Amino acid sequence: MKYNSLGRTEISVSEICLGTMTWGSQNSEADAHAQMDYAVEKGVNFFDTAELYPTTPVSAATQGWTEDYIGSWFEKTGKRGDIVLATKVAGRGRDYLRGGEGADAKNIRLAVEASLTRLKTDYVDLYQIHWPNRGHFHFRQNWSYNPFTQDRDKAVANMLDILETLGALVKEGKIRAIGLSNETTWGIQKYLTLSEQKSLPRVASVQNEYNLLYRHFDLDLAELSHHEDVGLLAYSPLAGGILTGKYVDGGRPKGSRGSINHDIGGRLQPLQEPATKAYLEIAATYGLDPAAMALAFCLSRPFMASVIIGATSMEQLKIDIGAADIALSNELLAEIAKVHRQYPLTL
Repeated sequence: MKYNSLGRTEISVSEICLGTMTWGSQNSEADAHAQMDYAVEKGVNFFDTAELYPTTPVSAATQGWTEDYIGSWFEKTGKRGDIVLATKVAGRGRDYLRGGEGADAKNIRLAVEASLTRLKTDYVDLYQIHWPNRGHFHFRQNWSYNPFTQDRDKAVANMLDILETLGALVKEGKIRAIGLSNETTWGIQKYLTLSEQKSLPRVASVQNEYNLLYRHFDLDLAELSHHEDVGLLAYSPLAGGILTGKYVDGGRPKGSRGSINHDIGGRLQPLQEPATKAYLEIAATYGLDPAAMALAFCLSRPFMASVIIGATSMEQLKIDIGAADIALSNELLAEIAKVHRQYPLTL
């Protein structure tokens, strides 16, 4: 297992991050504890969660259970000090989370305190804004994205409010570093500019989607990442499980995300299938598990701080973590590049 610095902080995170969003819906508390035990044994020191979790489906009835499970594991094992813990405050739109008001001074304070209670800890290592209040193009919204309805002054005022609140929480010792999620290049850079102007905490990372079928980060976000030391925490590196091949030709394995969430957040649609099949063929040619190959590709990217894996079974978890030991050859990467050129954006 390799370890990377989180932005310009002194926090070191494993290149594989244990994602947790299925815990409480597709996975029990016992499952969650077993996954954490195994991950730590294999060198993973980074867990990512959110106040919103679990998902599939997202539910007011189960909201917060994932953090509860992590908290009970900390209580049982005493390993809080061994883990870099990341969680998130929801953006605007979830009515059952403080009326859906989103991230601002009041709601961040309330969210942090609730998360700390569930997690049974007095600090979070990385606190992230789950999605921006102003809107964004993630979650398949790129096809109808329209930033021209945004109020710039209102958006910047909200960013400053967020940074000032997070800065106070850093001084209080409740969070160590800050991050963004589902952000744009302009949004990240504006946060960085404000932090420099106002001597406030600097964004250390951004958690956006990245996988073989969705590589938006390769462009202007990669440039920002390089020059500003804002590493990517890649979520959905298997495109919601599509890149494992389980959904090819209409497959819907029982208990899978696709059997619960019909289109996997808009990902499971006909246009992705030719590209998916092409990547499956490459994996077969080189004798690799397709999930392991997809994850190893993400790990090879120069802007990657950590790849967030998610598994509903121990077998899946072992394959996913094992991807850290795979080095893809130049020949294989060239084959991937050919497919990407043919199918540049299929989600």
